[in-house]
Amino acid sequence: MIRMSRLTDYAVVVLTRMALCPGRPAYTAAELADQSGVPAPTVVKVLKQLARAGIVAAQRGARGGYRLARSPGEVTLKEIIGAFDGPIRIADCVGGGGRGCRIEETCPTRGVWERVNEAIVDTLGGITLAEMCANPVVPAPAKLEPRAGGMMV
Repeated sequence: MIRMSRLTDYAVVVLTRMALCPGRPAYTAAELADQSGVPAPTVVKVLKQLARAGIVAAQRGARGGYRLARSPGEVTLKEIIGAFDGPIRIADCVGGGGRGCRIEETCPTRGVWERVNEAIVDTLGGITLAEMCANPVVPAPAKLEPRAGGMMV
């Protein structure tokens, strides 16, 4: 089965939440945990890894937190996956993995797997956070406004 790690999946969820409000100066890990449903300790871990990869930037101080380092249209799924799972390879013998297998030199399917891997990498490199946010299933968090009777909307 081809599958990205759970941490990578959480990173995409957190980043997509951040990308829904690209003009916002910064998010705290606690805010992102509340808004995304990802557990707070996991959000902290994800944000640290994303900062190391240059996808988010950390800000210190009273208005500190994390923000996207670039616009949502410039951050690709390929980049996010690479930050957590390393290079995308459908098999050990493709994508410059260098690990290969015992029959790599004589394998009749290697060329096809190279093409499949390239198609996957190209597709993930062409999908941005902006596209992930284009039709969100869950709307961006709305500002709560007091309603008559003291209820929050």
